Amino acid sequence: MPSFETDVLVVGAGPAGLTASALLAAQRVHAVTITKYPGTAHSPRAHITNQRTMEVFRDLGIEDAVREVAVPNELMGDNVWATSFAGQELARLKTWGSGTARHADYAAASPSAMCNIPQHILEPVLRAGAERHGADLRFSTELVRISQMADAVHAVVLNRETGAEQEIVARYAIGADGGRSTVADQLGFVFDGESGLGRAANVWLEADLTRYTAHRPGTLYWMCQPGNDYWVGSGTFICVKPWTEWVMLFMYDPAEGEPDLSPDAVRARASTIIGDPDVEVRIKAVSEWQINHLVARSYRRDRVFLAGDAAHRHPPANGLGTNTSVQDAFNLAWKLAAVVRGEAGEALLDTYDAERQPVGKQVVDRAMRSVEDMRPISQAFGFRPGQTSEEGWRSLDGLTADTPDGRARRAELRAAVELQNYQFNAHGVELGQRYASAAVASDGTPWPSPARDPELYYQATTQPGARLPHAWLEHAGTPVSTMDITGHGQFTVLTGIGGQDWLEAAAKLATEFGIELASRQIGLGCEYTDPLGDWERVREISERGCLLVRPDHHVAWRSADLADDPLGTLRDVLRQVLAR
Repeated sequence: MPSFETDVLVVGAGPAGLTASALLAAQRVHAVTITKYPGTAHSPRAHITNQRTMEVFRDLGIEDAVREVAVPNELMGDNVWATSFAGQELARLKTWGSGTARHADYAAASPSAMCNIPQHILEPVLRAGAERHGADLRFSTELVRISQMADAVHAVVLNRETGAEQEIVARYAIGADGGRSTVADQLGFVFDGESGLGRAANVWLEADLTRYTAHRPGTLYWMCQPGNDYWVGSGTFICVKPWTEWVMLFMYDPAEGEPDLSPDAVRARASTIIGDPDVEVRIKAVSEWQINHLVARSYRRDRVFLAGDAAHRHPPANGLGTNTSVQDAFNLAWKLAAVVRGEAGEALLDTYDAERQPVGKQVVDRAMRSVEDMRPISQAFGFRPGQTSEEGWRSLDGLTADTPDGRARRAELRAAVELQNYQFNAHGVELGQRYASAAVASDGTPWPSPARDPELYYQATTQPGARLPHAWLEHAGTPVSTMDITGHGQFTVLTGIGGQDWLEAAAKLATEFGIELASRQIGLGCEYTDPLGDWERVREISERGCLLVRPDHHVAWRSADLADDPLGTLRDVLRQVLAR
């Protein structure tokens, strides 16, 4: 059997695998990515892309390419609950920071806006970005067996086109092969949680609903019809292409029998939910899935790491699936690159699990709680299990009654809809992830107390372990974000007027450690200016202080002011963070 050697083997070419491939290639790491599929995703699947993920794409240089083919944030905002598209609207919620109450929060937090880009449209952009950096992507190549020794990972792969087998020997491997991960299964990764908590079907279809959606543009339309309302409604329409292409999602209870998923049956269901017999419906594909609530107990076993759905499996609520997967890769890739290039000690790789496993658990728990939080809406409508259609319609009529019960139910409905902010405007969950590991050096100060609900609101801070706050700066007459002058596979020192000693220390340590260590000076008359005072308001250190920012934009360490020995101080911090 022929054998091939590489530094990193990436198994899976979904969002996590392709992002890891692109980042590793951009950081000059020899990696091979395999997938049993002949190409990228062939159906919409995941679609919500949050600001943090767009920042990763910005770092990779593909943000504009993603935005060019995505549905922009301004067309994502309206979440609608109605009896049908043509029927009565029952409630509406502004989502993803599009409402006047939340828009400024989102705009102030990031240089990147959210967008709606279905997975089959996103993955080709990711693939092109990876290949532009020289990534070695091998499609129709299936992992047959994987094992690891003390010094290497051994994988046997099958070329599904030729039938030939090959051994790949890698220093490290990333299992990014989805919810049925062969890597996780064969290497004995342990998962906590439950699977099979609910069943659902996705129907990808074409239907021109412009008449019913253009005036209330959104990503999700929840149709709730009496007598047909299991868990989250009779059918949720997810926008794929405004306003003519959709995924119709519906859940069902297997105990009551399997649904008829024939083309005629799902077409009839879609027509009923639309409520307009003149709208032509064309079915493109039908698939089934189940709700899981699982997270790997550890994301690392010796030389192998899990990322994406291979590590965390949860419902699509909050739109966190692809986002968390991409962000897993962003955390892991720079660490692998540093170790492979000999710039960091092996212990740095332990921090991937220490930092991302708690995030995975948080995401899985939040998504499951959001699914449960959908129930109060049906309860406010007056829908109950076992209820006939007639009983449901009578109960729904009571929602509009000028009676004490009607007023109480309308208040109940408004409270139930407001609860959905924890799914659709959870800005703190999306951006406020914090890391605690050996790759973060504490400055001895406590984490700032949240000024507002930490799930709903992101609070910018330079506390070590936090994502670097975004602020608009100016460089040579051009606006740039703090995100633009950090990252890109290198550490960065940020300081201000009076911080020249930090800059000199960074230059010496870059040579001493053999690493890329950029330095930026921000302030009046400096290379980077802060004309609006945005950076001054969020930096939480003096002008003479210093921030050390990791390649993934998270703060590794900070000094409130100029240290007595900037060179020695920064040297000690780098030794810790890089496990030298």
